[in-house]
Order: sequence, then structure tokens, then C-alpha cells
Amino acid sequence: MENHQGASANLLFCVNQKMLGLMGVCLKSLLRSGGYGHYDVFVLHSDLEESIQRAVERDFQERVTFHFLQVPEELFADFPETGRYPRQIYYRLAAPLLLPKELDRILYLDVDVVVINSLRTFCEMDFEGSYYVGCTHTREFLTKLNQARLQSDKAVAYINTGVLLMNLNALRQVIRLEEISAYVREHEKALILPDQDILTALYGDKIQLADSLCYNLSDRVLSFYNGSHPKEKRDVNWVRRNTAIIHYCGRNKPWNEGYTGTLGVFYQELTSEK
Repeated sequence: MENHQGASANLLFCVNQKMLGLMGVCLKSLLRSGGYGHYDVFVLHSDLEESIQRAVERDFQERVTFHFLQVPEELFADFPETGRYPRQIYYRLAAPLLLPKELDRILYLDVDVVVINSLRTFCEMDFEGSYYVGCTHTREFLTKLNQARLQSDKAVAYINTGVLLMNLNALRQVIRLEEISAYVREHEKALILPDQDILTALYGDKIQLADSLCYNLSDRVLSFYNGSHPKEKRDVNWVRRNTAIIHYCGRNKPWNEGYTGTLGVFYQELTSEK
């Protein structure tokens, strides 16, 4: 297990109360395998009372400093929201405007993520002028369909927003909530995964792609890769050695009944530990 006592990383979560259990599992995985001695964890929320915040802090008293930032309800009042896609999915889009100005970079993680190897290579990547570093889960054919659906003139990869390294200094210069809101109003009927649609359409040409097998691996991505590369299949042992971030995106999650997949073993290992 890699641990750098003198190194620290900035992390971002966007949650409501229902997500706190999964955030705890994700943080446990970070402390176990993330490769940093300390984490500054910024939590954008709208419904975490003071008592709940203190309870979260008590669960992680060592190596984690929490910063709870309440997001005004009216900020995203006009944005589409469903049970599967709550308002919190939009918070990451506004994060550069809500986070302290002294931060220059931060790693956003969905709560349905676990970390199994060091994040240092990913977190310390050179942005090379990009706004984000992220991964795509979409093959070329669907990328073109998404481009047409979103009426985008940019031929860019469709980004999975569950893992995003943010160049906060650059984003503060370009993020405009009015522009995001206008895009949502104009394209609301075409939006399927709203936050991913918006980020890809507006900023897709400023996203540096990272390897999804290493930094945003889902059961679906693993199955697609193995189906396309029968002579170099990646098994769980390969994942254990080479992958940093497992993402249980979509409906197929190891804590739900009926889960099918091979990557659930990493979640089970974390939750079975005392």
C-alpha cells in the first residue's frame, strides 16, 4: 500500500444525506489505497445539518479535513431533476465558482467509486491547457450519436463525469451558470444524462482523456474491452495491479440485489473489513 505522509490531495464530493454511506466507503478506500498522507475533502451539499456534518467528521478523525459548503437551493432551481439524477449532479459544474479561490486543482469523485491503487499519477497530471482530465465510457459510434443529439459542433469524446480532475484556475475564467442554464433550457428534451451531456457539449474540446481501464473502470467498460481484445483480456488480478479507480456506475451496483459483474469484489472487500 502506497502512503506518502507529507503529501495531500484535494477531493470533492457533491451529496445529499442518502449518499453519505457510500461516500464513507469511498473515503475508506482512499485512506487505504489512495497514496496520500492527508485529504482535504470538500463536500458540496444542500441538506446536511450541523449534527450530521460532525458525525461524518467523527468517522474520519485522522488524515481527513472536511470542508462542508452549502449550495443555495435557488442556484439550480430551474434544472431538470429526477430520483436517479438529483440536483446534486449539477453541483460539480458550478464547483469552480463555489470552492475557495486558493485551490488550483481538485479531484471530483462520485460516491459510487472505490479506489484500489494510488491516485498520485492521475491527481498530479499536467493539464496542458485543458479544463478537465476525465475518461470516456463511450465507443466511437455512440460518440457521434451523442454529438448529433446534443447538437454540438465539437467532435469530442462523451465524458463520464464520475471521475474528474478539475483545473480550477482555468475553469473560473470560463464557467458561467447563465450559459449552462441557457443550454439546459434549449436542450432539455434531449438530455439523457444531464450533467454529462452539459459538460461534454460545452467543454468537451477542453477535456484531456485518461485511460478508463486505469482511472474510471466499470464492469461494462471491462466487458467491452475484453470482448474487443480476446487475446489480451483483463481479469480481476490485472485490475488489482493496474487500476486505480473502480466506478460502479449505472444500475448494476454490488450493494443492490441482482448485481452481476466481477468488480464487486473490491467493494465487498472494503465493506467486510472491520
